[in-house]
Amino acid sequence: MSTISIVDCDVHQPSPTREQLAEYLDEPYRTEVAKHGTRRIASGIRGEDGGNRRDLDARRLRDPHYYREALLDRYGHRFALLSGATASIAGMPDPDYVNAMCKALNDFYMAHWLPVDPRFHLGLKIALQDPAGAVREIERLAGAPQVAAVCFFATANRIPFGDRYYWPIYEACERHNLPIHIHPSTGSTLANAAMTPAGHATTYLESHVCMPQFYMAQLASMVLNGIFEKFPRLRVAAVEGGVAWLPHLLWRMDAEFKALRQQAPFLKMMPSEYVKRNVRLTTQPVEEPPKPEQLGQIFDMIGADQILMYASDFPHWDFDEPTRLPRSLGETTLRRILHDNACEFFNLA
Repeated sequence: MSTISIVDCDVHQPSPTREQLAEYLDEPYRTEVAKHGTRRIASGIRGEDGGNRRDLDARRLRDPHYYREALLDRYGHRFALLSGATASIAGMPDPDYVNAMCKALNDFYMAHWLPVDPRFHLGLKIALQDPAGAVREIERLAGAPQVAAVCFFATANRIPFGDRYYWPIYEACERHNLPIHIHPSTGSTLANAAMTPAGHATTYLESHVCMPQFYMAQLASMVLNGIFEKFPRLRVAAVEGGVAWLPHLLWRMDAEFKALRQQAPFLKMMPSEYVKRNVRLTTQPVEEPPKPEQLGQIFDMIGADQILMYASDFPHWDFDEPTRLPRSLGETTLRRILHDNACEFFNLA
C-alpha cells in the first residue's frame, strides 16, 4: 500500500484565531469578532470527548507546515482536501454574518495555507442560509488555483438538500465543475428541529452514533426530488457518515420507487443508478463489523471500487490511517479508493 499515492478527502485545518479572522472580516463583523469572538450555538450536550487526537502537538496544529510533515509527507499524500470546521457558520440564523464569515475563512486559508504546499486543496465555505450569497462566493473564487470543492454542512439544516431552495447553488457548482463536499456539523445540530429523527440526543455519543441518519435523509431527498436529473453533472461526496447504510438505502429507494414512481415522474432511472453516477462516499469512519470479512461484503454491496474515496479526518480523535483499509481488497481496488476515484471526482490532474 505504501506505493500508492494518497488523495485525502477530509483534512481539518483549524479555524483562524480571533485576531487572524478579524483581519479578513469587513465591518461591522471585524469589530464584533475582535471584541467578542465568533458566535456560537450551544448544543446542550457535552462534546469535549470529540475534537483532535491527544497524541498530536496541539501547539503546532495551527501551522500548515506541521500538517505537511505529520500527514502529507508521512503517508505519501498526493493531494489533501482542506475541509476546515463549520462551528462558526453552520446553523447560524444571520445570513449576512455567515456570508461575511465564509468570505473571511476562504480568504484566510487561500492566503495562509494553500501557498505552503501545492498538495493542499480547499473546499470553499458558503452560506447555505443564503443561496444568493453562496452563489456570489462560488462565482468569486471558482477557478482559483487549488480550489477543489464547495462545502455543505450536513447536520444543521432546516431545509433538506432536495428542495429547490438550493437549485441556484447546484447550478453554480455544475457550471463551474465544482463537486459538493457534504460534511457533518456536529457542534451545531441544535439548529435542527432535532438532533435525530427520534428527537434530541442526550449525549455527544448518541448524536455521533446517529450521524448516518442525516446522510440517508439528505441523499434520499436529493435523489427522489430529481436533483441529479435536473443537474446531471453535479457530483456529491457524503463525507464522514460511514458506508454500511448505503445498501439498505439503495434497496429501499428502488423498491419503493417501483410502487410509487408516480410521485417522482421526473426520474428517468432507478434511484440507485443516480447514486452510482453522481455520489461518492468516504472511508472514514469505516465500519468495524465483528468479522473482518463482513466489511468486504459491505464493500462489495456498495461497489467500493467505484464509489468509495479515502478520508483520514486528520487530526481528529477518530483519524484513520490509509492502512485501515483491508489489504484483502486487492491492489487495484485499494488504488481506486486511495487515489483514482478522488482524482476523478475532484478533477485532480
